[in-house]
Amino acid sequence: MFTLYRKEIFSFLNSLIGYVAIVVFLVLNGLFLWVFPAGFNIIDFGYASLDNFFVLAPFVFLFLVPAITMRSFADEKRLGTIEILITKPITDFQIILAKYLAGVTLVVFSLLPTLVYVISVYQLGLPKGNLDFGGLWGSYIGLLLLASAFTAIGLFVSSITDNQIVAFISGLVICGFAFIGFELIADMTIFSKVSLFIRSLGIQEHYNSLSRGVIDTRDVIYFISIIAIFFLLAKISLESRKWEK
Repeated sequence: MFTLYRKEIFSFLNSLIGYVAIVVFLVLNGLFLWVFPAGFNIIDFGYASLDNFFVLAPFVFLFLVPAITMRSFADEKRLGTIEILITKPITDFQIILAKYLAGVTLVVFSLLPTLVYVISVYQLGLPKGNLDFGGLWGSYIGLLLLASAFTAIGLFVSSITDNQIVAFISGLVICGFAFIGFELIADMTIFSKVSLFIRSLGIQEHYNSLSRGVIDTRDVIYFISIIAIFFLLAKISLESRKWEK
């Protein structure tokens, strides 16, 4: 499994799209947070806070994570190497886990440079260091869990198609619905009596909860459940290829 994990990491880093995806994530966040005079600009915000980053980052991840996962299985199917992979002495679960961990590792790679933002805001605070570290690390944990859930969704979508573009668009749509779709439905008047329940089904509600700096086990269990569900769906998708034969 470790061999496959390492192969996935090097395969991504050896392709141009890998670097483009990470650079686009960092550039977009950097421009909106520090350059563009818009609502996300930290300097204009006037407070020693990275709240705007944690509002913006999930929407950028909506594009970044599907770009990372779209080739995981789709490319294997297109090249015909998926048949070789599933005949190796490694279980379907280990195949999915190796590709999943590779995807999460790449997400972590893209997040690490954003620690520069933490240092910058720490220095800009008045007095210096006037930063809510509890909320900050809670937000980072929430962002990592959100990206991990997106990765699981992206892997499943990639497992059901051999077209990377289809995998990217489908992953983007499903991740987008999981993040903000339930919020939009809950805001409809006809669902006003069950709006709280509908919101609790969406990722944004649990992400916002973690961003307050309180690590609630219910939120963590929610993200683990989302990951487990799409793991299972990806496993069923892989096994279905065997059934067809």
